[in-house]
Amino acid sequence: MAGFRFNENLPFVKENARGVWYEEGQFIHAKYASSTANFSEILRWQLGNNPQKEEKKSDNFRVKCIYNPSFLTSTEDMIVWLGHASFFIRIGSITLLTDPCLTDLPLIKRLVVPPCPIPALTNIDYLLLSHGHRDHFDEKVIKQLISQNSAMSFLLPLEISHLLGKQRNSVLFQEAAWWQQFAVKDNLEITFLPAKHWNRRYLNDLNRQLWGSFWIKYRDTTIYFGGDSAYDTHFSEIRELMGEPDICLLPIGAYRPSYIMKPAHMNPAEAAQAFQDLGGKMMVPMHYGTYDLSDEPLGEPLRLLEEIDKMGRLSGELKALAVGEVLPLKTTKS
Repeated sequence: MAGFRFNENLPFVKENARGVWYEEGQFIHAKYASSTANFSEILRWQLGNNPQKEEKKSDNFRVKCIYNPSFLTSTEDMIVWLGHASFFIRIGSITLLTDPCLTDLPLIKRLVVPPCPIPALTNIDYLLLSHGHRDHFDEKVIKQLISQNSAMSFLLPLEISHLLGKQRNSVLFQEAAWWQQFAVKDNLEITFLPAKHWNRRYLNDLNRQLWGSFWIKYRDTTIYFGGDSAYDTHFSEIRELMGEPDICLLPIGAYRPSYIMKPAHMNPAEAAQAFQDLGGKMMVPMHYGTYDLSDEPLGEPLRLLEEIDKMGRLSGELKALAVGEVLPLKTTKS
């Protein structure tokens, strides 16, 4: 049945928001539903020549990893990049994980080791999943996290819980439409927000599940986790309603060839513009260097973003983290 989908148990933070349109089993009529590549475009990409082939071959960039699991036993508030779109966040002594993809993908190797052993990821309060693509929803890791975090709660886009399979019946989870606020611990606010993207995990499930981004607030500290997104007006809409975040975790990679990637991902210049639209104070880039997903050289996204910063075209501070590097958070705890 066609209509607006939302969680009746969660409040909207945006006046007149009604949820996300759902028709014929898909969120295809959502304002920020990206167009997906057709078969001829995919064939063109796979059989064509990459104009950056030689440049990519000679690129020796590798994301630095600081292997030091001690951040897991610290009591300080912090953000730690685990690679790709995976972050460990402790804020107000509450621990969060975003899009925990920590192993090899099907046919794609992980190029940097995680900064801690997966069995050490315990005492996680909330697991935030932006969407169901395999480089964000690591089924093996999620199953392991469930087994070692009995009190962990999932904060999800609409319909994503079905990807948990049989474990859906034994875990805590909430699903939200865009502009809905989750029910979480005191002094913490987490709101589900738009992203311009799409979702597919199998051949016949295009956009059956929603996708999006997250606004995380603890007292006077705010973090925006952008998930996976193309550039569009939603960044300005988020700023208008939610304010200007202290830290923006934004994707910068997997943008070539543009006729495949542009509808769903941002290049560094677009990510810089998104950061400006959000009015963020600090930008932490992600979604580059961990997996080889596209035609650009591995080091190009960060290099181009750093050039934008050197030219004074970044509206706030750029903080490119090493995997495992601790970014302290100055939060007010009482």
